[in-house]
Amino acid sequence: MDAVPHRAGMKRLPQLAGGFVALVCAAIIALSAWSEWASRGKELGESEVELGNLARSLTEHAEDTFELAHSLLTGIVLALEAEGLDQGSVARLQAVLNARRPSLGRIRGLFVYGEDGRWLATTEAVDLAAFNNSDRDYFRYHKQSPDRAMLIGRPVHSKSGGQWVITLSRRWNHADGSFGGVVLATIDAAYFSQYYGQFDLGPRGAIALVNRDGIIMARSPDDKQIGRDVSGAPFFQGSHGPETQGAVHFQSVLDGLPRLGAFHKSDRFPMVVLVSKTKEDVLTNWRHEAGLRIALVLGVDMMLAVIGIFLVRQMVRGRHLAIELASQEANFRLIAEGSSDIVTRIGLDGTIQYASPATFRLLGWHPQELLGKPALAGVNAMDVPHLDEVIASLRRGDAEEARVTYRTRHRGEGEIWAESALRVTRNGDGQVDGVVAITRDVTQQKDLQVKLETLAIEDGLTGLANRRRFDERLREEWGRAYRERSSLALLMIDLDHFKAFNDTYGHQAGDECLHAFAGILADEARRGGDLVARYGGEEFALLLPNTDAEGCARAGERIRRALRAAAIPHEKNQPTRRVSTSLGGAVCRPGTERSAGPASLVEAADRALYVAKDAGRDRLVMADEPVTLRPAANG
Repeated sequence: MDAVPHRAGMKRLPQLAGGFVALVCAAIIALSAWSEWASRGKELGESEVELGNLARSLTEHAEDTFELAHSLLTGIVLALEAEGLDQGSVARLQAVLNARRPSLGRIRGLFVYGEDGRWLATTEAVDLAAFNNSDRDYFRYHKQSPDRAMLIGRPVHSKSGGQWVITLSRRWNHADGSFGGVVLATIDAAYFSQYYGQFDLGPRGAIALVNRDGIIMARSPDDKQIGRDVSGAPFFQGSHGPETQGAVHFQSVLDGLPRLGAFHKSDRFPMVVLVSKTKEDVLTNWRHEAGLRIALVLGVDMMLAVIGIFLVRQMVRGRHLAIELASQEANFRLIAEGSSDIVTRIGLDGTIQYASPATFRLLGWHPQELLGKPALAGVNAMDVPHLDEVIASLRRGDAEEARVTYRTRHRGEGEIWAESALRVTRNGDGQVDGVVAITRDVTQQKDLQVKLETLAIEDGLTGLANRRRFDERLREEWGRAYRERSSLALLMIDLDHFKAFNDTYGHQAGDECLHAFAGILADEARRGGDLVARYGGEEFALLLPNTDAEGCARAGERIRRALRAAAIPHEKNQPTRRVSTSLGGAVCRPGTERSAGPASLVEAADRALYVAKDAGRDRLVMADEPVTLRPAANG
């Protein structure tokens, strides 16, 4: 009875899907429009901050320049008012200005005018008598006003050079306080224009230095606007508020373009710096990127209909895949539960999701007890970091499979060695969804490997290191001594007349003698870095890192005396008739001495050993030391 409504619902499914896709498309377009508008506002905001920072920096630069001029003017005024205005003082002042001319830097020129406007002294190379500045606004101001502060005047054309200059002037007085004249410093407007030109503000960006009256003192890139009154411009009106800095959006009175600007007023001098860019330049990148994003959104919307159909087909396909995966899972469990090795599935969270029955035989745990537990819970702490790294690499998809050997805990038998073959598993989308591990017990193989490795570096009779291990350690310690600029000592040791001992007492007694002597040598290797090795036959070697010649000799003497104290009979070894030993020692510093290499240390100790034998045996001889031939010491 419910089949008919169900079939009707299935028929409406495409319409419902189409309506849903249309709703999603509209939502995407609306969100995209909102995001782009917010992005536009962010772009403008970031430009405001950027321009504001630049305006503040340029204001500081202008303040530093005007402060330099102020210091120069103050110095000249003090000199004039202190010395008066006679011919000698004017000459001295001219000499000072001439000396200062090469170091003026940003300042174009310095001028001193008398009370009638005549030029008294200047850094310019001109005829002083040819000029009079009594007609300048700044001169009239100082003549009429007793104000002693520095005046930043309107930019004017220089009488001596003809270029636009910014004037900075101060009044100076006679000794009686009456007007004595004006001291003037000029800065080329082109200096600021050229300095501003090095900042990249786009093709139509502009920087202007404006005084508090709204007169442009310098501008880049268009210096033809110098001297223009912009006091009625929106940006200038905005800069007259209480704020010392801010951002303005305005229509330029110079080029008519909509602009985004930032101003910064000086708190030391009557001036303001404006930095601006056209809004079109500010938003150029945003328009380009927004166009690409909008095109992408429209493309996505157009594809949604196709994707909707594809998703319906994928749902049908997914149901078939789920059935197939369930069948594969059943087959996997059938194989795993019949295997003698442990088969486990590890999830992306590192926990065990499946464990085969073999876990009870190999580890002593029932599979149900391991489910949900961390896969590395029983692993030896020293092996965990490596296993963590391997499993993480598999989960990331860096590798498809790996093989690791590690120690893990058996529930009732302590620790065992295990080997696991790991392989990633993937879901229907091809994404890694876990790791399958096949684990077997390799304790016996590992024990055999350890025994083989021990046999490769150990002498079977004495238990000491063998010749191969000695050569390896000698190279290692030589390299360490070279890097650390430390000493390295070596004793070559030989049992005296040992062949006669074997001939007299037999090889079994000889082996017992070697074993006993090996114990004496092992007792002398007191530090972790010391190494005793059977060099060959009855010859032994003792390697002593960080040991000088005196320490090496003391060690050799202790060995010789310990063997004498053992009192092992040896009728053929006259005159002591006990087993004795001859020792040759050598010491070197690989980092500071010229040497052929580790072999040279062995050769030096070997030569010292033969000297000890030639000198009567039962003694120690150090390489490169004089030897007194004397009878061997009696027991």
